[in-house]
Amino acid sequence: RMNVRYRPANGGKPECVHTLNGSGLALPRIVAALIEHYQTPEGKVIVPKALHPYTKFALIG
Repeated sequence: RMNVRYRPANGGKPECVHTLNGSGLALPRIVAALIEHYQTPEGKVIVPKALHPYTKFALIG
């Protein structure tokens, strides 16, 4: 929608950017849902296994 593009380092033709600084997601809603569903009684948040490759950690707090 924003028509944001970048040119690859090899000088190829411009390509569309998939997301830019979380613009493709409603980040506050996602964080709230993660806390609501994965918070432990101690206040820590367990990161779902599906997100481990992206976060590189399994626990917040």
